Amino acid sequence: MVSCDCLCWSSDLSETEFCSFEPEPFSLPSPIHIWPQGEGYAEGKICLGEIDVMKITTFDVIWNSKKLGKKGADGVAFYKPARIPEGYFCLGHYCQSNNRPLRGYLLVARELLVVSESNLGSPLSDPLDYTLMWNTDSNHDTSCCYVWLPIPPEGYKSMGFVVTDCREKPGLEVVKCVRSDLTEVCETEDMIFESYSKNSKKSSCLRVWNMRPWQRGMWDCGVSVGTFFCTSTSHSSGTELDIIACLKNIDSKQIISAMPNQSQVHSLIRQYGPRVFFHPDEIYMPSSVQWFFESGTRICSLKNNNLIDWDGANLPEGGANDGEYWIDLPEEEEKRDVVKKGNLESAKLYIHVKPALGGTFTDIAMWIFCPFNGPSTIKASLVNIEMSKVGEHVGDWEHFSLRISNFNGELWSMYVSQHSGGGWVDASQLEFIEGENRPLVYSSKSGHACFPHTGCYIQGTTKFGIGLRNDAAKSKYYIDSNIRYEIVAAEYLGDGAVKEPHWLQYMRQWGPTVQYNTWVEIDKIMSHFPTFIRFSVDVLFELFPTEIYGEEGPTGPKEKDNWFGDERC
Repeated sequence: MVSCDCLCWSSDLSETEFCSFEPEPFSLPSPIHIWPQGEGYAEGKICLGEIDVMKITTFDVIWNSKKLGKKGADGVAFYKPARIPEGYFCLGHYCQSNNRPLRGYLLVARELLVVSESNLGSPLSDPLDYTLMWNTDSNHDTSCCYVWLPIPPEGYKSMGFVVTDCREKPGLEVVKCVRSDLTEVCETEDMIFESYSKNSKKSSCLRVWNMRPWQRGMWDCGVSVGTFFCTSTSHSSGTELDIIACLKNIDSKQIISAMPNQSQVHSLIRQYGPRVFFHPDEIYMPSSVQWFFESGTRICSLKNNNLIDWDGANLPEGGANDGEYWIDLPEEEEKRDVVKKGNLESAKLYIHVKPALGGTFTDIAMWIFCPFNGPSTIKASLVNIEMSKVGEHVGDWEHFSLRISNFNGELWSMYVSQHSGGGWVDASQLEFIEGENRPLVYSSKSGHACFPHTGCYIQGTTKFGIGLRNDAAKSKYYIDSNIRYEIVAAEYLGDGAVKEPHWLQYMRQWGPTVQYNTWVEIDKIMSHFPTFIRFSVDVLFELFPTEIYGEEGPTGPKEKDNWFGDERC
């Protein structure tokens, strides 16, 4: 945690110039759809219990800088919400870098006419004062920046910083603090901006971070306000904060109050469902789970193996991945080869719909199944080595997730999974089908990792120039997820609203575990390096991707941490 007394500093801005450059606001390619009527979804405001909130996406710029000394570095800008509706109050200001379109939000809040049973006081309160956290200390009177931390009354928390362009403290009415029991702990996410001052007597810098709730599972209550965190101290992402908090949706019923009903979910999928492209040289295509089961696949154990029913009804359900069971291809070699290649005509996206960030967003996770993950191509120095075994395994589950605002139904970002990792991509950075709000997703050759753009992506360590190639390209092979999909789970809709398929309850591996002769695989790669390069055994095992040591079938979607939790990033 970071304490207040170590944050305040000033800069002489020896590396910073003031500029009029402002990024253009981003908007989706086409107008947002008018959603079917029903309940509290996309009504513009969301009730969190004793307060309700609205999302502001139009801003007035307060101060903008452009950092010098680093080619291509565009600096940062601070914004305040514009056109706040009557009765609502600002909770803090917004910050983003100048190197992308203006794309962000701030929540504004108002008190509801609810009597607190605990007599803890009003949900919102003015701050007592402000502490100056950072300032430019510039002689340019028209280009000054001051960042202030609101000092909350006892029993309240600040939601964000306030920025001004003059030395006078902001008025106490500019921002509101929130009663502590209506807040949750937050953490820093990615760094927005970092600037050093060379001429200062003390070595100092400004670091600005995005924030998000500390706990972010399906039923967790933390709500992102959209504000920023700044510090001049050493700090890393994922660090818990104590001087700034996020909002809390205080009732589990409130978490689902703004979620879409089934009709609205289908409308969202039709509006935003991506087109998924497969590489032009792809051999191992996706298929439906049913086609996979009907093609002679088996459920195996140490004692026996049996053909799988077409709907997976004879798969063992529940429990954990204890290694007792696994799925395998047909025994006949000819049938195995057919199943490995998949069946694009039958393939579909399997969809899990769930609340995110305290019910202020809907996550639509789209899972795609491939019967077989093909061998990898390893980049070793300047040479590409096509492996015969490395990277292979039976059964391959990859996914991407659409994060959609429950305030108005706008696509906000998309998560793309890449083997055991992945990351969020803002909607402003996505590629769309022309004239539509449907993003493009590119599945990498053989391994099926998801990427938002074409290209060659290297996985694993780049030390000594070694890594797995992920090649993504557009081709005639694709699936339109807005048409070919099946909703397999949406727990928030209640029991029986969505019938989960039998195979979703199978928590074991979708492929066998096979060990390779490690040294044969390593020698094949090392033969491409000069003889004067020598590696110890420890360095070798650290150097190469884990896929080189064998194959292991993945577990299914519901066994993954992100089924009930947030995406890994």
